[in-house]
Amino acid sequence: MTTSRTMGYMRFLALGAGVMDFLTGLGLVFFPSLTLRLMMVPVPEDPSLIFVRFVGVFVGAVGAIYLVAWFRRDPADLVAVFRLTLPFRFGAGTFCAVSVAIGDLAPMWLSVSATDLGLVIVQVVLVRRLNEAGG
Repeated sequence: MTTSRTMGYMRFLALGAGVMDFLTGLGLVFFPSLTLRLMMVPVPEDPSLIFVRFVGVFVGAVGAIYLVAWFRRDPADLVAVFRLTLPFRFGAGTFCAVSVAIGDLAPMWLSVSATDLGLVIVQVVLVRRLNEAGG
């Protein structure tokens, strides 16, 4: 795969992941109950929603990082974002999967695991392909 083609995929993924996380983060901060219902996961009691909002700040910030790299159009920025978001995505995806497995979260939270762990795999593959192509 050519470097320009790999970069095209990376830009597309950065835009998609950025918009997804940024909008989800905003939703969790400003409309936590609605956002969780749209995600088809149980909505916690009102006092716990402050923690959902807090998590939303981080989700939105991760999305913003992708979007900044996408807007800058600098390949080095995209690679940096793809590398630096790996631990966050791996951590969130693994946490949700384990929490569902032990019964602490509803099964629909596996959608978060699938999304985050799927992005980890795709990001690793794209960065490796870029490195192999000398980009």
